[in-house]
Amino acid sequence: TRSGPEQRERRSRAYGVGMAAPDDPPQKVKGPASYFPSIEKKYGRPIPEWQEMIRSSDLERHMELVEWLKAEHGMGHGHANALVAATLAEDRS
Repeated sequence: TRSGPEQRERRSRAYGVGMAAPDDPPQKVKGPASYFPSIEKKYGRPIPEWQEMIRSSDLERHMELVEWLKAEHGMGHGHANALVAATLAEDRS
């Protein structure tokens, strides 16, 4: 099979610029959102529901929210941190 610029040029003509070819691997989710599927599976609630709980909390500081999720909902540190980071970043944008 061909690779490199020649292959990319052929694909761009066949599929249009910016379109993925059928055999291109899906884009990997990065950052806090990469934890979301496992959070939903492990804790049984959709991410928007967790985010609404975070937003409706009286707490404001990142680590206060992380500790609250861990203490009140039994969430692991990585999952709690990812949820809080993503929610606060979304609210700032």
